[in-house]
Amino acid sequence: MTPTPLPPGQAAAPLHRFGLPRFAARLPRVPDDPAVTVTGAVRRPSQYRAADLTALPGRAEHRADLHCVTTWSALDLRWTGVPFAAVHAHLAERAGVSARARWVAFTGLDGYRATLRLDDALVAGVVLADSLDGRPLTAAEGGPLRLAAPAQYGYKSVKHVYAIEYLTRYDAGSAGWLAHPRGRVDREERSLYLPGRVWRPLWRALLPRVRRVYYSSAV
Repeated sequence: MTPTPLPPGQAAAPLHRFGLPRFAARLPRVPDDPAVTVTGAVRRPSQYRAADLTALPGRAEHRADLHCVTTWSALDLRWTGVPFAAVHAHLAERAGVSARARWVAFTGLDGYRATLRLDDALVAGVVLADSLDGRPLTAAEGGPLRLAAPAQYGYKSVKHVYAIEYLTRYDAGSAGWLAHPRGRVDREERSLYLPGRVWRPLWRALLPRVRRVYYSSAV
């Protein structure tokens, strides 16, 4: 497989548990039979077994890189799951997603929340995954269910997904003003404010500190 060139400002690194520092100590227990609630701009708010969603047609392995906004990239990850486009089609029929929905927010069992523009969430490669590199996701890897959105920075790839909310307007989620509404890697949309290249040295300087917070929480 020909290596994909790294995006501007990124450096290759192993995949480790990472995120906003205040979530480091929030490692949820993986439920025995996890479920996903669907609310917001829908006619029929409802709940679905995660196992049923990941068994929808289109389940496959997807190879992709994960690019963290703090300038590291985990390369050639093998996510197994169902394209979110297939999940959305199922929910559109069952839950009655409104034609006014323009955004979709994902919330994890740890309380972390992020929003994607709906058309970004529906492109090929965005996956609701339950396996990584051929084995079920652990809690530390974001299990039991994780969004993998490789075209967006990692803060959009919500771990421990248990809630999906369709929205008619943007919600910044847990990252607040630090988040970009779309967070596209190829446009270096690291944040809504300041160009991406300005953020590179700032995030790079904070990276060791945030890693220490997560390493210490695992001890």
